[in-house]
Amino acid sequence: MTVRENMKESLKNSKDVNTIMREIYNQVSEQDRSKEHFWILELNTKNQINYIELVSLGSLNTSPVHPREVFKIAIMKDTASIIACHNHPSGDTHPSVDDITITKRLQEAGKIIGINLIDHLIIADGKYYSLMENGLINN
Repeated sequence: MTVRENMKESLKNSKDVNTIMREIYNQVSEQDRSKEHFWILELNTKNQINYIELVSLGSLNTSPVHPREVFKIAIMKDTASIIACHNHPSGDTHPSVDDITITKRLQEAGKIIGINLIDHLIIADGKYYSLMENGLINN
């Protein structure tokens, strides 16, 4: 499901991504805030957002994501690179083993098809964790 499209500002860092995704998350219904949401920001060659897609709406502590679904959308929409972002309803922004695993899978799949995973952010309670800034994504 496309959440937002054709934003003109270029993303410069994870703080920019956090600001945009907080705005998106704040539009989530109270009922759904207790569930994990997994979004993909699809960027053009200037790091401008072409689309933000909600790829998965999960449960309290998981949101199943498969690289096939992420990249199917990205390929169909001529995406140059992607940024993954999801929330943790628990309030803890530290990545779980599953978070690290899906990040590695997205990075490997992206390298093969030429759509780079730039970052993966976890947002919660006004904070965020960037897997790229913390050395868990190598670009």
